[in-house]
Amino acid sequence: MTDAVSITRVSMRLFALASMVACCALGLITLYSSGVGLIDPKIHRAAGFALALIVAVAVSQKRQSIYGELSSARVLIDIALIVIGMWAIWSFYFVQTEMETALYDVTTKDAWPALAGLAVFLELCRRLWGWGLFAVGTLGVIYLLFGQDLPGIMAHAGFSLREVAEALWYNTNKGVFGSITNIVLSTVFVFIIFGVLLEGTGAGDTLLKFAFLATRRTRGGPAHAAILASSMFGTMSGSTVANIVGTGTFTIPMIKKRGFSPTFAAGIEATASSGGQIMPPIMGAAALVMADLTGVGYLNIIIAALFPALFYYFSLFAAVTVEARRQGIEVQPMTVDDQITRTDLINSVLFVGPILVVIGSLLAGLSTSAAGFYAVVVLLVLSAINPEVRADPKRIWDSFLKGAESGALLLIAIAAIGILVGSLDSTGLGLKLANVIATIRGESLFSALLVAMVGALVLGMGMPTLPAYLIIILVMGPAIQELGVSMLTAHMFVFYYGVASSLTPPVAIAAYAAAPIAQANPLMTAFMSFRLGMAKFIIPFVFAFYPTILIIEQFSLLPFLWIVARTCFCIWLFSSALSGFDRRKLTIPEIVVRFGAAFACLATDPLIQVPAIGIGMALVAYDFMAGRSTPETSKASQ
Repeated sequence: MTDAVSITRVSMRLFALASMVACCALGLITLYSSGVGLIDPKIHRAAGFALALIVAVAVSQKRQSIYGELSSARVLIDIALIVIGMWAIWSFYFVQTEMETALYDVTTKDAWPALAGLAVFLELCRRLWGWGLFAVGTLGVIYLLFGQDLPGIMAHAGFSLREVAEALWYNTNKGVFGSITNIVLSTVFVFIIFGVLLEGTGAGDTLLKFAFLATRRTRGGPAHAAILASSMFGTMSGSTVANIVGTGTFTIPMIKKRGFSPTFAAGIEATASSGGQIMPPIMGAAALVMADLTGVGYLNIIIAALFPALFYYFSLFAAVTVEARRQGIEVQPMTVDDQITRTDLINSVLFVGPILVVIGSLLAGLSTSAAGFYAVVVLLVLSAINPEVRADPKRIWDSFLKGAESGALLLIAIAAIGILVGSLDSTGLGLKLANVIATIRGESLFSALLVAMVGALVLGMGMPTLPAYLIIILVMGPAIQELGVSMLTAHMFVFYYGVASSLTPPVAIAAYAAAPIAQANPLMTAFMSFRLGMAKFIIPFVFAFYPTILIIEQFSLLPFLWIVARTCFCIWLFSSALSGFDRRKLTIPEIVVRFGAAFACLATDPLIQVPAIGIGMALVAYDFMAGRSTPETSKASQ
């Protein structure tokens, strides 16, 4: 028994070493392809998945070892996964090479390594990303194999094993090695490494201090700082959970100390962190993929996303302000620990410098991947100014490996998404579903968007943002565009709900990540996050009906200013109505009228919006006067 345990421990060390080498190779390949020279696409994709395969097995072993010693059988299974996966990847490379040199058709013999490869990556997807993505990929394979026997629109003409392999494994436009994989390897990967390096150089700590300084005179204090820090930190990491862990460990205890409840502290951190992915200029992996899928360019995506993101964070600021008033929390003086030091000012260059390089590179016409490459180079050079980095240079190397590992794990998720893409594209199911949705909603844009919103939240439930966004746009995108909504607006719409799905109970992964830090109930935190982030569910409807907010879509100055003012006013009415408090406790009739006025403010008909604005302003003015006359109301309401 002791010998078996020692053998598994040695094997784990070997897997960990192999994983480190694979991460190093993957990171170097990414930097080379982003800023030095192009790599043959078939070699790039095959090498990317081969290295990701090693990393994924090692990480799954590490996670499993937390619960106890690995068995010898588990180690043998892991070795088998790597061997079979490498065989399948080599088969892809061989078939692609043959197709380039001569006329070559995929044979039944080629189908077996392909099906084995699908099984390997789906199993790794289950281990690393849970049953949701595993089910998505598995259903894609099963649907191709047996969907011809299904009733109604679900039925298709039928696919042989050879055709399934060709659609899901050997096709470089769709499937596991398809265009989405290419986008992740060539564009997204370098920004994942950049984000983790940015955090590792100490920029995150400095960001927090600046956020606390900027919000020191607000009632919310650390709660407002959490919102500000998460918006900036999220644009680095592109990951909701990483954002929560990166900022929440500092902000959540301070929010509780200010007087907010643990549930509110965790909820505001989860909501703010999920919004980091919609905040320019980096925004995370999903926005980078959107730029390639829509063809509008990453710089245009940044511009289009700016005002919707500002609306979202304004709604969070409003929610915290109202909650602070409701609980009677006052502004507190700044402590010595909150003050900005000379070192903090120097370290701020670590964040500002690379971000300016990204924006400058895009304005200069460089590719998105090249912008990421130069940002990484500048960051590595600037990192020497941080005394902590000079004292421990290894933290840069560790961050580089961590970034490559994060990218490798994302590739495993992309394999499942590629299977779904191949399945939908080969059978035409996406277009069939779009027609069904069109029938359900009739000719109403609002009802179509409502159906799309519900479907998006269900499809994205429990998934990371990028897979959620891709699944939603594949299924819902065509139906939205059929009503005359532009491609960019449709993608932005489903992108927002891909992000919002991380806040939607019962599977609210952002809330579940924040709750343990605050020692709060996870489910109650999920409902709190849902309430605080309600504006995220309204904003997509605003830019769907008023695309001028996206600036690059039908922009006109006066209509733009008018809808911006109305949206801000709507958000304030909405936030105060949700809390049941403004400058004093609101009555139920006041809450109902505020909700009605908030939604009516956004109506396209001036005969509805103008009276609604008048009613809303009257409500705010009445509340202001009543609050002044009863200053003790807020304290009594606690």
